Amino acid sequence: MKKFIFTARDQQGKMIAGGEEAENADALVSRLQLRGLLVTNIKAQSETESPALSKSKLASGAHKFSHHRVKEEDLCLFGRQLATAIGSGVPLLKSLDIITRQAASKRLFDVLNLVIHDVESGLSFRDALAKHPQAFSSLWVNLVETGEASGNLPLVLERLVVYLEARAAFKRKIFSALIYPIVLTLVAFGAIIIFLTVIVPKFVTIFEGFRQKLPAPTVILISVSNLLTKNFFFIFIIFCGILYLLKYYARSKPGKARLDRFVLSAPVVKEFFRLSEIEKFSSGMSTLLESGVPILFSLEIAERSSSNGVVQDIIRSVKESVREGKPLVGPMEESGFFPPMITQMVNIGEEIGELDKMFKKISAFYSEMLETKITRLTMLFEPIMIVFMGVVIGGMVISMFIPIFSIANIGGGG
Repeated sequence: MKKFIFTARDQQGKMIAGGEEAENADALVSRLQLRGLLVTNIKAQSETESPALSKSKLASGAHKFSHHRVKEEDLCLFGRQLATAIGSGVPLLKSLDIITRQAASKRLFDVLNLVIHDVESGLSFRDALAKHPQAFSSLWVNLVETGEASGNLPLVLERLVVYLEARAAFKRKIFSALIYPIVLTLVAFGAIIIFLTVIVPKFVTIFEGFRQKLPAPTVILISVSNLLTKNFFFIFIIFCGILYLLKYYARSKPGKARLDRFVLSAPVVKEFFRLSEIEKFSSGMSTLLESGVPILFSLEIAERSSSNGVVQDIIRSVKESVREGKPLVGPMEESGFFPPMITQMVNIGEEIGELDKMFKKISAFYSEMLETKITRLTMLFEPIMIVFMGVVIGGMVISMFIPIFSIANIGGGG
C-alpha cells in the first residue's frame, strides 16, 4: 500500500486536502469519487516537487507566451479531450498531462504546462486558467469555476465546447460568404491600376505621333496615369501610412468609441453588426445560464465578451438594473437595442424559469437571419461590382480609343 496526497472538491465546491493509503492512484480516485469528491490533484507522498530549473523554464515560458493567442480549434479540441478524460474518471492533473503530451500546438503545449505547474502548486483549475487570459477567456474561467463548484466539470466543458464549435463554425460561414466580394473588389481595383500603369503608357507613345489636340477625357486619364507611374512608390507609402494611422486611431479610446457608434448607425452595415451582436449575446447567455452561472455573472461575462463599446454599455446598464432587483426584460426594453421579439421571449423565459432555452432559440433564429442577410448582401454586391467595373474600365478604354477613332474619321473623310 502506498500513501497518496490529494486535493479534491466536494459537492458544495469546497476544496479538501488530505492523504490516504491505496494500492494505486486510480484505486484512491475511485474511492474518493464514491464519496462525491472531484479529485483535482493526486500524487504519491514520496514524489518530489518539480526541480527549480523546471520552474524557471515555466516562468520564462509564461512571459514568452503571454503575447500570443491559442487558436480556437485547438481550444475546442482541448476542451473536448478534457471533458472525455475527466468524465471517464481520470484525475484532472493526469488528464491535463496526457492532453499536453499530445498537443500539436506549441502555444497550447506551453500554456498547459504552466497550468499543470500551477495546479500542482495548489491553485484551483479555475485560477490556473485565469492566469492566461490570452488563451482562456472569461467564459472559460467562469464556466470551469461553475463546473468545479457543482462537481459537473465534464458536462460544463461539453457545453462550453459545443458553444465554441458553434461560434467557430458561424465565423467560418461569415468569412466564406465575404470572400467572394472581397476578391471581386481586389480584382476590380487591380485591373484599374494595371490599366493605368501598364496599358495607358503604351497608348501615350502612339498619341505622341498625332498632330491634334487630345479630348479632355483622354488628357485626364493620361494625367492620372503619369501621376501613378512616376510616383507609384511614394503614393503606396502614403496609402500604407494612412491605413496605419486609421488602424492606430481605431484602437485608441476615442477612435474605437467613434467606430463602435458608426458601425451600429451606418447605412447597409448597421443591421449586420446589430444582428451579429445580438446573436453573440444570446448564444453566450444561453451557454452560461445552462451551465449554472448566475444571471449577474452571465451578464458580466457577456459584457466583456462584446467587442463593441456601445453594446458593452447597454449590457452594463441591463446588469446594473438586474442587480437592483428588476426583471431582465425591463432594462432590455429600455435600451432600445433589442427588438420586441427578443424582449417578449426573455419575458416568457423569466416567467416559466427557462431563460437559457429562450436565449438558445433567440440565438438560433438570429444566426439564421444573419446568414440570410449576408447572403443577400453578397448577391446584391456582385452585380453592383460588375457594373462598376464595366463602367469604369469601359470608360477608360473608350477614352483611350476616342483619339484613334477621330484620326480614322479624318483619314476616311480626306
